[in-house]
Amino acid sequence: MATALRPSTVAPEERVLVLTRRFEAPRALVYAAWTDAARIARWWGPRGFAVQDCHADVRVGGTWGVATRSPEGEEHNASGVYREVAPPERLAFTMAWEGSEDSSPGRETLVTLDFVEEGIGTRLTFRQATFSSREARDGHEHGWSSALEVLAEYLARQG
Repeated sequence: MATALRPSTVAPEERVLVLTRRFEAPRALVYAAWTDAARIARWWGPRGFAVQDCHADVRVGGTWGVATRSPEGEEHNASGVYREVAPPERLAFTMAWEGSEDSSPGRETLVTLDFVEEGIGTRLTFRQATFSSREARDGHEHGWSSALEVLAEYLARQG
């Protein structure tokens, strides 16, 4: 009888997602896009997703939540708690999806964002850890990559 690979047997570094993107926007604006609920609602989620509801109490211990709908009509709700708030250079928060296989009770990841000025632009380093599997990490990589493209378009319109 074959047994499934348990998450604990996959090296932690293989279950971490790191993305780096450069935005042609000032660091304060990129930071605000992650911390102001009205701004979050304009770009959050992969391309084609629509934000239905959003809140952000940006302070250590404050909560956030975003409810989205996919183009197919599926609801995707994520929420968490802010762990580090250091405007405009760093933001960290927990994240859990409701109703997905990687969000069983207590299944949270930690998202850490570092914002670094580069000339008139900003380099964002996005880190999310630790997923239950490489497959969960890879699924999030696709979603976040798309969302960061939408964020870049949103920021360009703010310019």
